[in-house]
Amino acid sequence: MNANTPTATRRDRYAIVGLGLAGCALSYDALVQMALAAHIRPPLTYLFPIVIDGFIAYGVRALLVLRTAPVRPRLYGWTLFIAATTASIWANCRHAINLNQPGTTTLRLDDTTVAVLSAIAPLALAGATHLHILINRHSHPPAASPSIPADPAGPPPTGQPPLPIRPALAETDRPHRPGRRADASIPHLASTIAAAHPHADHITRAMARTAIEAAGLAAGNQRIKEALHHLHTARPTPGN
Repeated sequence: MNANTPTATRRDRYAIVGLGLAGCALSYDALVQMALAAHIRPPLTYLFPIVIDGFIAYGVRALLVLRTAPVRPRLYGWTLFIAATTASIWANCRHAINLNQPGTTTLRLDDTTVAVLSAIAPLALAGATHLHILINRHSHPPAASPSIPADPAGPPPTGQPPLPIRPALAETDRPHRPGRRADASIPHLASTIAAAHPHADHITRAMARTAIEAAGLAAGNQRIKEALHHLHTARPTPGN
């Protein structure tokens, strides 16, 4: 943002609060008299301005929270805010117009006006509840997707196909038996055993297993037996 761009200051907030309080005080007097004319009992008339102007204030709060929400909830919030503001303006205007009639000292309202004023309280309750639901739904940031750890080898050079997965990483994706190699054939096992015991006349199964494991290989009893048989068959007999 440009350093010279004007921004809201504390004085702006004080001005808004002051104007809001003054407007609420003037509207409060008119709406209380409208509540009396709508046959609300005198001890409860102070609640009528709170319902109307309080809903307007809550609508402003909802609009600020929903400013980054999708279009439909923002449009819904604006609709309720405009409806509440219109109701407050209309009630204040009706109050002034009715009392402006010559010879009028007591505020009297027609049936339609009384019916509309009586419906404001339940409508404000329903609207405030729905706005609260929308605020809770759209005020939370989206959950961050789990990050994928970077490949230690780094990205492949531009224009070259990606490198295949390293064997060490591929092995972790399947059950692993220490020292096991899929390409350890019987002749390979036999040569491994012979290399570990070049001068032994008789090689036991335990000796063979030790030699296989020392070479980083693994084999079951049957494969060790086949490897020993292959070794004894391939070795020349003494005296030949």
